[in-house]
Amino acid sequence: METLEQFIQNNPNSRELKRALAVQMSQRGHTYREIRDVLQVSLGFVTTCCQRYQAEGVEGLKLHYWGTQGYLKADQKQELMSWLAQKDAWMLEAVVQHIEDAYGVVYQSPQSYYTLLKQAGFSWKKSHSTHPAKDERQVEEKKLKSWNYWCSGGLKSLLERFG
Repeated sequence: METLEQFIQNNPNSRELKRALAVQMSQRGHTYREIRDVLQVSLGFVTTCCQRYQAEGVEGLKLHYWGTQGYLKADQKQELMSWLAQKDAWMLEAVVQHIEDAYGVVYQSPQSYYTLLKQAGFSWKKSHSTHPAKDERQVEEKKLKSWNYWCSGGLKSLLERFG
């Protein structure tokens, strides 16, 4: 059985360490208010830690949250990554359909699919070197108008006005 001292010395998790230190300080005679001020926690936190330690020992101080279980098993995810590697680009709908057909998994959020694509080395964002609706004639007219303005003393008048 692990002692409180061993738990404190060997624990890299800051939240668990804070719980253990609260108990240790309480055992050494510090008031709950002193512990609160030193550890920057609430009185309820100190009380809960001490009660859990009394009831369960060191086990009561440990975090028991390990996250949710993924929908795809490790081997299924590896298989999916291999399948995705077969092409340079995918339509999201095809990936969604394949995951549903092959594994019976439907994610609630598109973000889950984006995460899988990112893990496989894909990007789902498109970039354009130019705006697709750009009108070259209008761009040139605007450049010419700006150039004419600056050449005709527009810069000088701005400097006089704001300078």
